[in-house]
Amino acid sequence: MQKNKLKSAANFTPLRFGLLCVAILCCMGLLLVRVGWLQIVSPDNLVKQEDMRSLREEPIDVQRGMISDREGRPLAVSVPVSAVWVDPQTTLEKGGVGYGPRWQAMAQALHLNLSELAHRVEAHPHARFLYLARQINPEQAEWIDKLHLPGINLRDESRRFYPAGHVAANLLGFTNIDNQGIEGVEKSFNAQLTGQPGRRLVRKDRHGNVIENITEVPAVPAHNLQLSIDERLQTVTEDALDNAVRWNKADSGAAVLIKIDTGEILSMASYPDFNPNNRDDAKLDDFRNRAISDTFEPGSTVKPLVLMTALQQGIVQPDSVVDTHPFVLDGHRIRDVGYYPELSLTGILQKSSDTGVSHLSLAMPIQHLIDTYKAFGFGDSTGLGLTGESAGLMPQRRYWGQLDRATFAFGYGLMVTPLQLAHVYATIGSYGIERPLSITRIDPPVMGTRVMPERIVHEVEHMMESVALPGGGGTKAAVRDYRVAVKTGTAKKIGPDGKYIDKYVAYTAGVAPASNPKFRAGGRDERSQQRFVLRRGGFGAGIQPDYGGCAAPGERYARWDAAGGGKSYRDASRRSPVACAVTVAWRGE
Repeated sequence: MQKNKLKSAANFTPLRFGLLCVAILCCMGLLLVRVGWLQIVSPDNLVKQEDMRSLREEPIDVQRGMISDREGRPLAVSVPVSAVWVDPQTTLEKGGVGYGPRWQAMAQALHLNLSELAHRVEAHPHARFLYLARQINPEQAEWIDKLHLPGINLRDESRRFYPAGHVAANLLGFTNIDNQGIEGVEKSFNAQLTGQPGRRLVRKDRHGNVIENITEVPAVPAHNLQLSIDERLQTVTEDALDNAVRWNKADSGAAVLIKIDTGEILSMASYPDFNPNNRDDAKLDDFRNRAISDTFEPGSTVKPLVLMTALQQGIVQPDSVVDTHPFVLDGHRIRDVGYYPELSLTGILQKSSDTGVSHLSLAMPIQHLIDTYKAFGFGDSTGLGLTGESAGLMPQRRYWGQLDRATFAFGYGLMVTPLQLAHVYATIGSYGIERPLSITRIDPPVMGTRVMPERIVHEVEHMMESVALPGGGGTKAAVRDYRVAVKTGTAKKIGPDGKYIDKYVAYTAGVAPASNPKFRAGGRDERSQQRFVLRRGGFGAGIQPDYGGCAAPGERYARWDAAGGGKSYRDASRRSPVACAVTVAWRGE
């Protein structure tokens, strides 16, 4: 036993023990130094690492503003929906997309194949955010949330909904999946309708729950937008345009109705249209707002402007008679559809005499006629503020031949839009006061610029009433018990090469009631049939909606009565003058 004690004492050496203690103390010292360094000298790195793992910046969405008509009826609203997104890194860390019933149920709810869902997640192993579905209904989102799948999250968002469906669709346009306007009013007024999203900095635990709100930048609310259009007038205008285009076997059309005393657009229709709530079957061409984007030669609708210019320059008097025999200019025969040796100024408009306005145009410097066209609104954008509006085309020539001057007087050689044509006739309806147009509601009075003496415009407008009377070219535009001043017109369509082709554009423009004009509208139709006859306004006037009367102060309509090719508004107690629509439609093969 003594021997074993001696052996144990021999195995214990103070040096080894000392070295071990020193090593332990050194390690502890290094740890203390490191802790001190991290806690006292350089704590920022730890804080940064912590923030990277727990801090998240979340957007504060702002709901897109509502679009309503002039009476407050909703035309475009935002409805709550949800988006499904996945954190691929979290999902893969917890076993990935499995083939259990919960994963299969979610894939089925999102209309995805389970293998496709797994591939989308596995293709982004280091991503922390990936959309799986957008704009699903709240009930579907709630059901997915109850599945409690790893890495699957929901996010609130909104989707645009158009309560009236196809009504005013070409004017309103639509938004993309991110609620940004990409067509029509939605695009033109996108900044006003979207507001400014806010941001919120939060701290989350490892389960994704918010445990602390750090900072918040509040969202700037979006503004609602009240348009000048009236949904009921818009519906009637679209119905009349639809019937006219179909009846004439046309391809497309456009219509505009303007409130004369304010310049407000009361309706703006296009054909074909589409349903913005379901655009799957719509063609790209269906989205066009033809009233502002498509151009055509205005044809005979400019003849009232020619008469006004001639009266202003003293070339003729209201009771003058003009020689309307056919004649030849530069090898081209200028003639009318019927044979009229001479016509009064009223007769020139009633019979739509090309020879009559040609003589008037040749008797004056061409610049005077150009100035009148421009003053009334041709050759420049209306300033309505809608994306895609065309300014039309006003010819810029150093030399005008005799034939050019003659044809310019019956609407050839310049290009206009349906909106510009409506604007011109609104100026006629206001007896020569040009007012800026507005697509948003405004209150009168609206100041304008006088571009033609009132006496002259009043005289010519009175002459225009003969067009809708028996013997005129726009008898189908007549409204029983109301005075209307209209003008029909046609022109050949211009092909891609700049040459005329065997397709026609027909249109009607006017103001009503002529005794106290309140509204103006216009219509056009493009035809391909060579046998198309312009006499008696068979097409252009046929698409003229007939608006009889309404309660003028608040424009509240008592009832809707079918009348002629369109509709009329009448108040049983007060038949105040209300509107005359000018529709524009076209047709091609």
